[in-house]
Amino acid sequence: MWRGDPLENSQPFVQGEHPLRIGVLTHIRFPVCQPFAGGLEAFTHDVTLGLRARGHAVTLFAKGGSAAQLEAVPVPDEDACRHPSVSSAYIAEHHAYLKLMQRIDDYGFDVIFNNSLHYVPVTMASLIHTPMLTVLHTPPFFEMVNALRGDRQAGRFSTLSAANARRWADVVPRCAVIPNGIDLHGWQPAGTIGEHALWFGRLVADKGAHLAIDAARLAGITLRLAGQAVDDAYFKAQIRPRLGPGVEYLGHLQRPQLAAELASAAVALVTPCWDEPFGLVVAEALACGTPVAAFDRGAMADLISEEVGCLVPPDDVAALAAAIATARGKSRQACRARAETLWDQNLMLDRYEALLTEVAARHA
Repeated sequence: MWRGDPLENSQPFVQGEHPLRIGVLTHIRFPVCQPFAGGLEAFTHDVTLGLRARGHAVTLFAKGGSAAQLEAVPVPDEDACRHPSVSSAYIAEHHAYLKLMQRIDDYGFDVIFNNSLHYVPVTMASLIHTPMLTVLHTPPFFEMVNALRGDRQAGRFSTLSAANARRWADVVPRCAVIPNGIDLHGWQPAGTIGEHALWFGRLVADKGAHLAIDAARLAGITLRLAGQAVDDAYFKAQIRPRLGPGVEYLGHLQRPQLAAELASAAVALVTPCWDEPFGLVVAEALACGTPVAAFDRGAMADLISEEVGCLVPPDDVAALAAAIATARGKSRQACRARAETLWDQNLMLDRYEALLTEVAARHA
């Protein structure tokens, strides 16, 4: 199956014909490999391999060092940032996407599956021939909003939750909602449940791990933390001083180790300090049968029902501490059932496959 080089004399997509030739864009700050830097890397890994397993010819453009089985085309390549104006990672990223988009039509894709979080691909969507589906993985931000204004907006759009679709409605009024999905076989309930809470995710201020620690201490429950310390200054100022008896940092875990830790926890704490567009950690926790106590911000209310967890006002540490006891009493069977109903990976792939086929067919 072709994955890397531009196609010569490629034939256009014909409606109803399979497989599709799909070019997948992701952001290029981190390699797509385990342990994943965040939810987008996990999503990119899973949709690339999932669509490929369904017979589609999928080419991923990603940062060098991504998992070997993805067979990713490195972005930027060795020449992408050799320019005298490149003085920062921001400019380097701009030039890398610009160079990729200038040659993207040469690959002969039926459709581009854009998960880059970057303004350059959407800015150039109206200048290329290949149709593009852009997934809005974040709330609106200036560069992306500006790129989508007026006649420059081209292609189709989807996002991860109804809450995030509402945030984008003024800019992208026609936006499909496709919730993230997970491999339910990899996130399973455990037979033995501990007495501790677990927080996991990227250790950055937006994720609020320091507030989870404060809430756990106030509730008198042991807390384990797992995740990558992406922001060293934040970790040194807000996390390291809070570690000690009752709070343990486990490091950046591979998926199997993280799933085992999560399944054995009495409760998972989710503490977004921004409008979380989805919250993959919630789906993973509930799939393991672990109830969730969370700040009610972004898409949390779309994911967490009264049967599987508790929502409290944003940044309210005292309320979160009180919610821990309530949440840990929720039915672990109900948690697993909600994950099976809403976030099965095959359901997500069905939806993306249908939408990608529609986008490609309308451009044929």
